[in-house]
Amino acid sequence: MKKIEMYTDGACGGNPGPGGYACILIYNGHNKKISGGESMTTNNRMELKAVIEGLKALKEPCAVKVTSDSKYVVDAVSKGWVYAWREKGWKKADKKPALNVDLWEELLRLLEIHEVEFVWIKGHDGHKYNEMCDKMAVAESEKYK
Repeated sequence: MKKIEMYTDGACGGNPGPGGYACILIYNGHNKKISGGESMTTNNRMELKAVIEGLKALKEPCAVKVTSDSKYVVDAVSKGWVYAWREKGWKKADKKPALNVDLWEELLRLLEIHEVEFVWIKGHDGHKYNEMCDKMAVAESEKYK
């Protein structure tokens, strides 16, 4: 299996408001940048979309290390919350409905294809690829203002 490094970020002006996402895939010294946005969205949706679009870009099953500053995404998968939400009909532990079910379902399908490890890093802390993703995501969100 190819080993891929993936860095992701999402941005949103307003929340909800215009948003953007960005992903950088690194394999064998090569980088691929992916970005996009929406006119009315939330930061969490953009964080999820960045991971989804990065995984969708892979042409075969890969071992992927996803590095993100989104506790929402990293903890939901790493701590198993998203699997519990799905088991309970997309209800959280507090009985409230889980948000972004469409994107979670898409991400879970992709996680069945790839071996994915999620790593959280502090955002806006000088990490080269996190900073690059942030700039790309913000630039995408600006297109929708």
